[in-house]
Order: sequence, then C-alpha cells, then structure tokens
Amino acid sequence: QVQLVESGGGLVQTGGSLRLSCAASGRDFSMHAMAWFRQAPGKERECVSRISWNGVRPYYADSVKGRFTISRDNAKNTVDLQMNSLKPDDTAVYFCAAGAYGRIALTSSAHEYTYWGQGTQVIVSS
Repeated sequence: QVQLVESGGGLVQTGGSLRLSCAASGRDFSMHAMAWFRQAPGKERECVSRISWNGVRPYYADSVKGRFTISRDNAKNTVDLQMNSLKPDDTAVYFCAAGAYGRIALTSSAHEYTYWGQGTQVIVSS
C-alpha cells in the first residue's frame, strides 16, 4: 500500500513559479512509476508529467513542456514538480499518482495508476 501526500500548491500570479512535492509512504518507492495529473473545473483529468523508476526520459504534456520539470528522489520517497512561467490555464487541482508495485514505467492514462493523493490546489491569477 502506498499513501501519497501532496504539498506546495497555492495562489501565484501569471509568470510566477511553484514547486509541488509528493511524499510517498511505503518501501521500494523506486518500484513505482510516478506522475502528476491535474484537473480543472469541468475538464477531464490530464497527465501533466510522468516519470519512470529511474527518471530517464520523463514525459511532459505539450501544454507544459519547457515550463515544468518533474524529478524524483528514490532515497527520500519524493517526486516533485517544478512549475515555472505559470499561466491562468494552469489553474487546477494537481494530483500525485503512483503505479502499482512493479509497474516502473507507465503511460499517461489515469487508469494505469493505482494510488492517488488528495490533490493540491494551484491558482494562477492573471
């Protein structure tokens, strides 16, 4: 069982930055693919970024490419999302997600992720 707790959301002006952090409980954190999703009101949940067990070749949605950076620290059981040059369209609840044990690389489909955090709100004002 994995429990995920997100932190770092908040209110920021357009062009600002935020760093989201996700702390995972449990052992063998490296055996889980990780991802950040977001969901804006009235919209479907979308994968913003995902990262495999070793952090090689992370994925970014086109809408955030060049502005967001995902990273993980398997020793600390954390996965972070650095968000720069934020836009009002980035406003959403951001969720940390983990794949099942042994699923060390996954796609961007939410259905593939087994564990979810409660989410952290990000609001970007214009």
